[in-house]
Amino acid sequence: MEKVYGFTHYSFFSEMSDLAVKNNSFDLSLGLADFDIDPTLKAFLKEAADFSTHHYEPLAGNPLLIDSIIRYNSRRSNRIFLNQNEVTITPCATFTLYTALKCILNHGDEVIVIQPSYYTYGPSIVLNHGIPVYYNVENDFSMNWEKLGDCISEKTKAIIVNSPQNPTGKVWSPNDWNHLYELIKEKEIYLISEEIYDTYCYDGIEHYSAFLHPELQKRCFCIFSFGKMFHSTGWKVSYLLSSEDLTAKFRCHQQYISYSANAPCQYAIAKYLGIFDPYQNQNLMQNKRNLFNELIKETPFVVEHITEGAVFQVANFRNISKTMTDVEFSKWLTVEKGVACLPLSAFYNSGNNSDYVRFSFAKNDELIMNAMEHLRKHL
Repeated sequence: MEKVYGFTHYSFFSEMSDLAVKNNSFDLSLGLADFDIDPTLKAFLKEAADFSTHHYEPLAGNPLLIDSIIRYNSRRSNRIFLNQNEVTITPCATFTLYTALKCILNHGDEVIVIQPSYYTYGPSIVLNHGIPVYYNVENDFSMNWEKLGDCISEKTKAIIVNSPQNPTGKVWSPNDWNHLYELIKEKEIYLISEEIYDTYCYDGIEHYSAFLHPELQKRCFCIFSFGKMFHSTGWKVSYLLSSEDLTAKFRCHQQYISYSANAPCQYAIAKYLGIFDPYQNQNLMQNKRNLFNELIKETPFVVEHITEGAVFQVANFRNISKTMTDVEFSKWLTVEKGVACLPLSAFYNSGNNSDYVRFSFAKNDELIMNAMEHLRKHL
């Protein structure tokens, strides 16, 4: 367990991407899709430009989009039944997490962050005058519930969970949520559940939202991203599911920060959700995951745990170098071997060295094949 009272600007993600561009490397470092969005979604955005969708939408979001989200979630395999006061449209997942924390944190409150985790979590806590408390998963990326329980104190106000998880690809099951509930059921602790890769679960694993847990639902902020769903991160439209009470608190703060999200894109997404098939999305990305993992077998990298969800694969690089740190190795692979990745230590506040790097397979098949062939020949 590690408590952190401050943070420094962290630019390593953009630094590695810039390094890939500078060296003309095959860029598997970031989770940004390099393939086009569905032409039908484009057509709906063009349609939006012809309608009166260029002014502020209501604080809660475009009513058409809210209704589409309610219908969409009601027809999924793990169906979520919602009402309009449980859905809020937001500009992006990072904004949503920040604003959820603002709703609940007082000065000095602690928030548990499960690591490895995305690098914005800690700064969002600190900017809201809270204290991040870091819990590290086990070596096989599994949860040790006793150790997580040891992180909880009388100052704990919230826990941040990411499932499917970036970077490990772990997906929380109903049993995991039950374990978490048992730890916090007697305490006033909120849950922030970032579920932005919810449509990307593989090998028959179903995404199970924290909002489906009857007890956790009362105290959770569940964050979703249309940018990740539709490979349209630049559109900046996400959404939040929370109880009516928490929704009211969230909207109270949102009105003073962003008020609303991109209006034309809200319209386009509302129309598209009516025909969107999440299983096509899942199959597309599972095929890319399978392609990546078949080809990486022909290199010295070792994949110890094939990712269950999200769009990343973690691989052990110690067959290639016993001495380099994961940061040194990532830079060496990008500059000298022409394929960009990220070190796993970038997802830990401590920045301690690891044996792993993270690749993104949210890329064109041609890029994946060319990158892996390049590594096969040059490692």
